[in-house]
Amino acid sequence: MTDPKRDQHDHGHSELGEMDLRVRALESVLTQKGYVDPAALDALIDTYQTRIGPRNGARVVARAWVDAGFVAWLRSDATAAIASLGYSGRQGEHMQAVENTPDTHNMVVCTLCSCYPWPVLGLPPTWYKSAPYRSRAVRDPRGVLAEFGVELPQQTQVRVWDSTAELRYLVIPLRPAGSEGLDEVALAALVTRDSMIGTGLALAPSGATR
Repeated sequence: MTDPKRDQHDHGHSELGEMDLRVRALESVLTQKGYVDPAALDALIDTYQTRIGPRNGARVVARAWVDAGFVAWLRSDATAAIASLGYSGRQGEHMQAVENTPDTHNMVVCTLCSCYPWPVLGLPPTWYKSAPYRSRAVRDPRGVLAEFGVELPQQTQVRVWDSTAELRYLVIPLRPAGSEGLDEVALAALVTRDSMIGTGLALAPSGATR
């Protein structure tokens, strides 16, 4: 398996898969024929990457960390709880939140394709769609986590959730130590995309240690 941490930071130089090449070719043809405006397409991608992206999910997590009523709602009906913050739509219709605890670490994969909760996480990273991740996340989750730099205590159970078109998952990472005095905005800044997939941890606040 290629190094997923390198892959997520080096998409422009990584080898394109067959589907990516087909998409690029189709985009070129449609652009040449005047059916696609490259500027509009770039704007749409930027929207999903920066505005409809992981910042939305981070806000959901931050609210869950500070609001016991909200996290209870997430447990019983994650779709409705997430929609109450304004995040809903295609690819986010059927959501389930899974919470990390000191005893259990959750990780999400889509073994059949690349089902992914776009309204809260934006565009899926290249490694999430790759065959090596999709197969190894199930067979060797600890090995995959180690490649992302996540080393968990042996007693911590790793639970892998298989996302489908009918059900998509959002991991609620553990709230990091030292974040007790932070407001929701500051807490959201500690939440990474990878921590909401389960291939990462929430960031430690400045000056704090894990």
